[in-house]
Amino acid sequence: MRVLLSIKPEYAEKILNGTKRFEYRKAAPRNDAVHTVLIYATMPVGKVIGEFEIAGLLREPPEVLWKRTKKASGISRRFFDQYFSGCEQGVAIAVRKPKRYPKPLMLQDVLGSATPPQSFRYVPEA
Repeated sequence: MRVLLSIKPEYAEKILNGTKRFEYRKAAPRNDAVHTVLIYATMPVGKVIGEFEIAGLLREPPEVLWKRTKKASGISRRFFDQYFSGCEQGVAIAVRKPKRYPKPLMLQDVLGSATPPQSFRYVPEA
């Protein structure tokens, strides 16, 4: 099972070049069969540009998450704090084997719809 995540282009690039090894979320897929994340780079890119394997999920209070992941976060502490403001728990998805697609895919070719997910969306295996 795969999930599609909407990720800002600058962070999608950092994941694909290996400088961002955690993707942060307020909620994460609960299905244990999920093993791959498809990366939808939001506008102005607006395409599925790559994927990565899920090396693990950390579900912790934000302060603990930051202490455990900050060296490979790819984001500033300020951005992290703003994103998780008011949250009791956050999720860090550990990135393994990021892969850039040679040709980006249109969203409708992956989902059958041109509407990107707000958080994530399950995608059946191809």
